[in-house]
Amino acid sequence: MNRLLITAAICLLLFSITGVGQTRSRTTRRSGTAKTTTSSSDQANAIRNEGAAKVAIQIKNLTAFLYLLGGVAKSMQELDAAAKSGNASPAAVQQNEQNKARIKASFEDFRVGLDNLEIYFRSTAGLQSYYLKLAGSAEGAANAENLAAAGQFDRAGRTLLDVVNRLTDTLAIMR
Repeated sequence: MNRLLITAAICLLLFSITGVGQTRSRTTRRSGTAKTTTSSSDQANAIRNEGAAKVAIQIKNLTAFLYLLGGVAKSMQELDAAAKSGNASPAAVQQNEQNKARIKASFEDFRVGLDNLEIYFRSTAGLQSYYLKLAGSAEGAANAENLAAAGQFDRAGRTLLDVVNRLTDTLAIMR
């Protein structure tokens, strides 16, 4: 009976010690990585959306310009032909030269804008994968600028159409 009492006392003692040792709950805590992943995913989406918005703005500006350029280029060619034959007034010729200067400046502005867009995509971590599709847009705009400087507005406009196609392809991949 002594043995039985001693064994029972030891068992009670062991159970009470084990119970004290397990007072902490064994639930696992969620680490902060889930929030970081979600916020980094949200941040990547925000960067991609901002880049897509910048591409869309360039597309809108270029298409509006090209729409207007079609009519203006035709009238400039007609005025140039009339000036060569001596059938144009000096005021009309002067106005035509001012229009050409403004159009050439617009081509330069588009080249600068596309250069900045390419730099933005190349230097922004979330947009570098899209840069490869966008690359060459500024070069196309530079070619169009050179054609416009040479007075070949129709060919310059067609070159800008290729740039718009490149931008549209980039935007389609981003969405």
